[in-house]
Amino acid sequence: MTDLFQYPMSYPGWWLSNYYYFTWTLAMLFLAGGWAFFYRYGKFSYGVDFGCFWKTALLVIMTTIALGGPSYYNTKFVAEHGNDGDSVLLAPDRIEYRFRNGEKKMFLLKDIVSIYQEPVTYNPPPKIFIVAKNAGLRDSITVTEGKYGLPDVDKLLSALSARTGLQIKRP
Repeated sequence: MTDLFQYPMSYPGWWLSNYYYFTWTLAMLFLAGGWAFFYRYGKFSYGVDFGCFWKTALLVIMTTIALGGPSYYNTKFVAEHGNDGDSVLLAPDRIEYRFRNGEKKMFLLKDIVSIYQEPVTYNPPPKIFIVAKNAGLRDSITVTEGKYGLPDVDKLLSALSARTGLQIKRP
């Protein structure tokens, strides 16, 4: 029996593939605005005065926001929506992970050596690794659980555990 599990797509495909271009462009426009303000109202002399201090502080703060904002957003977005549109096919003899862009990764069930959840999760949701070893090579696929994870992930893992005979190791 073949089972298909699919991550929901909460955003359009074009946004999932290009969001980082937009966030970094907006951040650089924000930084350019800070530099424009600095050049318009900046006092360019070799002496150090209070006016120079607050303008320099403004540029440091704007640079921190321009570099840290997109980095924070992109990291959080990938953690929550990095798998949107992907699917997992569990066939009687193999497991196949199909990415949104058309690529796929496949393992035979007999090659799977372990199924475990990462012990420490820095970005939600928790990932469960399905590790396979074939001809001396080791590779893995991950599925996620939780609010932004794969719907019916427990059903997938229990079916996979039953077909491979491996226990799911959780912290």
